Amino acid sequence: MKIAVYSSKPHDHEFLRSGTHEFVFFDARLDIKTVELARNFDGVCLFVNDAADAAVIDVLAEIGCRLIALRCAGFNNVNLAAASRRGIVVCKVPAYSPHAVAEHAAALLLALNRKIHRAHSRIREGDFSINGLMGFDLYGKTVGVVGTGRIGAAFARIMKGFGCRILGCDPFPDPSLNASAVEYTDLPSLLALSDVISLHCPLTQESEHFINSKTIALMKPGVFLINTSRGKLINTQDAVKGLKKGLIGALGIDVYEEESGVFFENLSNTIINDDVLMRLTTFPNVIITSHQGFFTREAVENIAATTLASIDEFAASGTCSLDVHTS
Repeated sequence: MKIAVYSSKPHDHEFLRSGTHEFVFFDARLDIKTVELARNFDGVCLFVNDAADAAVIDVLAEIGCRLIALRCAGFNNVNLAAASRRGIVVCKVPAYSPHAVAEHAAALLLALNRKIHRAHSRIREGDFSINGLMGFDLYGKTVGVVGTGRIGAAFARIMKGFGCRILGCDPFPDPSLNASAVEYTDLPSLLALSDVISLHCPLTQESEHFINSKTIALMKPGVFLINTSRGKLINTQDAVKGLKKGLIGALGIDVYEEESGVFFENLSNTIINDDVLMRLTTFPNVIITSHQGFFTREAVENIAATTLASIDEFAASGTCSLDVHTS
């Protein structure tokens, strides 16, 4: 099969290799302006910020693409109804390394709490003072985990290792977590009781902007909020207001609701026109990383292997066991 790889980066060139299939790598993000690049290809391989909406799906079908292979777990950027209508199979990577994202969430929390980012900047300027760098013991604190799938469960276990009390919220509780003393509760209770809240749930119509002015008002004043899941779980403008009022004590995000066209790119020589994102970068109690939570060698190897296996399966049978419609 001939596959067009959109939003490709050097690591994609390194890991997406196959003797059977032909991969052509495009730096461009998939959208209505770039979809014609996939003409004469059998399928496309997409990442988190590629936009396969209904209009793009229609063009893909018209130019002969039969497969959308996602090299990520989420598929909110694909119009699944349109893909089904046009007979395009959409396959995903359901699990690559939950530890990678969970460990990154923990890293954001630790850096924010102990102000590692500020200390590093001071030391580089010859300032070895520690005024303003005081943190708190994580031991004994209450950590709320919203979404206890593979990644949320891994994060919960990490925080349990620090001696934290863990509250979980998920419509499908994990019995193994419950047995290890994770207390499941409803969302309002989790928000009200947690010193730290970490988001690990998928983006759906119900979860979009569920962190907003109303839910922030339910939280403990000074709560630490971590998001390594999907940017649109948080209404960012409401989060900025919460930071300014001191309702949010610290914010660590590896995802951002308007990250497309910004994250993964080097914009150091350009003017970034997103005023909300630029406002966030001015807060001393905010750390932003560019959707790198997944970015470990183990995870990238697993993503590539799963993606290649799905393409092999589709080439052989016209179906895929990791089809998002059936898996």
